[in-house]
Amino acid sequence: MESSPRDNVLLLTFQDPERCGDAFREAQHLSGYRQEVSVARRDDGELEVLDAHVRGTGAATVGGGAAGLALGLLGGPVGALLGFTAGALLGNAAEQHNLEAGGEAVIALNTRVPDSGAVLILSLHEKHPEPADELAARHGASVERLSAEELDAEIEDLKRRADVDGPGDE
Repeated sequence: MESSPRDNVLLLTFQDPERCGDAFREAQHLSGYRQEVSVARRDDGELEVLDAHVRGTGAATVGGGAAGLALGLLGGPVGALLGFTAGALLGNAAEQHNLEAGGEAVIALNTRVPDSGAVLILSLHEKHPEPADELAARHGASVERLSAEELDAEIEDLKRRADVDGPGDE
């Protein structure tokens, strides 16, 4: 059965954080892979980010700089310098936005990290669920899928509640 591609966030939950590290490295080879972060809950209840990876990190900054440089060449050496700088800044802003979104996802999903366990949060453009499901099975993880829209709604709900409660209110 052919399913249409979807932007999904997968949560692979591990009772053993060491198994999460093995799956982390393997997940980067999944079709449609975008980014991932592995998070563990220590014995004292604190969260620890174990690892993170974003496919193509730096590409937007370099690409923006190169495009700005090319346009800036029309203005001579100073134009090239200014074009490169402006393009790199715009590309870096796009990358920073992606990193902030990843941080928001970790905050919103932190309650799903089991005590003394770990969760691998994957962002994928998934055509078929089988490859990620097989990865999880090989590493002894359970899988929860959220569409990108569902995750966005959870993040917005968390922000709304934080605005209502205010800083420091419980």
